[in-house]
Amino acid sequence: MMISKVKNAMSTLVGGMMPHGHHHHHNHHSGGGQTCGPDSLPPRFPYGRPDFLDLTPELLQYSTEHASRPVLTLKRDSRLPWRTGYAEVINAGKSMLNEDQASCEKLFVKKPSGKHRNSTLQEDNGDGTGIPLHFWGVFDGHAGSGAAIMASKLLHRLIRDRLGEICHLLENPTSVPPICLAKNGSPYQAETKKGAAQEPEDPDAISDSTVRFHMEKVVSLESLVMGVIETAFSQMDDLIEKEKTSYAISGGCCALAAIHLMGKLYVANAGDSRAIIIRNNEVIPMTNEFTPESERQRLQYLGFLRPELLGNEFTHIEFPRRIQHSELGKKMLYRDHSMTGWAYKTIVEDDLKFPLIYGEGKKARVMATIGVTRGLGDHDLKVYNSNIYIKPFLSCVPEVMVYNLDENKHGPDDVLVMGTDGLWDVTTDREVADAVSAYLSCCDPSDPMRYTLAAQDLLMRSRGVLKERGWRLPNEKLGSGDDITVFVIPLAGHESET
Repeated sequence: MMISKVKNAMSTLVGGMMPHGHHHHHNHHSGGGQTCGPDSLPPRFPYGRPDFLDLTPELLQYSTEHASRPVLTLKRDSRLPWRTGYAEVINAGKSMLNEDQASCEKLFVKKPSGKHRNSTLQEDNGDGTGIPLHFWGVFDGHAGSGAAIMASKLLHRLIRDRLGEICHLLENPTSVPPICLAKNGSPYQAETKKGAAQEPEDPDAISDSTVRFHMEKVVSLESLVMGVIETAFSQMDDLIEKEKTSYAISGGCCALAAIHLMGKLYVANAGDSRAIIIRNNEVIPMTNEFTPESERQRLQYLGFLRPELLGNEFTHIEFPRRIQHSELGKKMLYRDHSMTGWAYKTIVEDDLKFPLIYGEGKKARVMATIGVTRGLGDHDLKVYNSNIYIKPFLSCVPEVMVYNLDENKHGPDDVLVMGTDGLWDVTTDREVADAVSAYLSCCDPSDPMRYTLAAQDLLMRSRGVLKERGWRLPNEKLGSGDDITVFVIPLAGHESET
């Protein structure tokens, strides 16, 4: 009986239809009071934690307790690819559910067959044929968990399907990708059959092959894979928008993905999550964060080019503080999209509008609403009490960095750490690296749980312990009150599997 009660309780928590008040949206309230009534749309995917945690309904309920903030980790008998370690914890009360999501998958890239040509939802028919692809993703949701859940279920499949379209190029990694595929759009046809009648050459074409060679840009297979990943993120964003017409898909999410393909690790980041490689106790950053401050010039330039997007409420120019009406005509410090430094300008009426980017550090906001500038979803996010959409200023395209696994030697303590901002807000890269290295050096190298225990250790360091004055770190500073999600992935993991 208890189980069915819990199940009913959880089934009402679907799709992130919850009061949320997330820190990225500190004054965005629309959509918080959605209910699952007869008129409202069904969720695209029900709320849950990652499948690989294999939670019972009781544990799922337990995981949502903000007072105790229990740490969830992989079970001892669970096996993720590469002996990957994982841990997560819910926030201290800023949203009802854990709005982070994660996925870890092994897939196979193969040529699209006729019947599955457009089947993103096609499960991997694990016959083990094709080029193996490993995928890890962390998705930090805001204003609901719908977009994060959907991305965690589908992004890896979109990437696999897009790679499938260039499978014939991946199978011949030594040859340069052709600039143009065959006329009928099928990449599986050679440009011309040997011995077949050649098309007559264009008489104006340059016949000297050395000149032609210098006019053609050579594109590497690696940069083609990067572009495929970038377009898959855009496609994921389009899919969320398209499916919002028939399903409830709440909020948006930052997306961080690591893809292992043919000896290389591609780390794609859209948002403020972070990934670092720790090798020989050295830190190699694999992401940059995208925030209103780091993307100030891109955002201001868009506001400058398309002032109608600012809805007559905002100015693209930045000032060190709000301007008083009495300061019209005075000279004040400012900077715009073209500037890194500051200069003085005479204040005019237009400068009294609210700045497009306002606040510092974690408090910086775009249009006083959102604190991240890249991610998926957020299609209907508007400035509070207005009709101004924020989506045009948000980019769904990730920055992709590549690490060549085959070119480096890795020991059992060399890892990739991926975490949502809940981890990094209170811990530096160096502190994370020192903690992981210290923890792993004390662990039996053959213990399959060592990476999950290291992830749990990291997470506890950022969460802290509950004291009278909130969650505190050992140095008495405030711990992270955010949802925290951590993967610790051993870089020698792929050798242990082959």
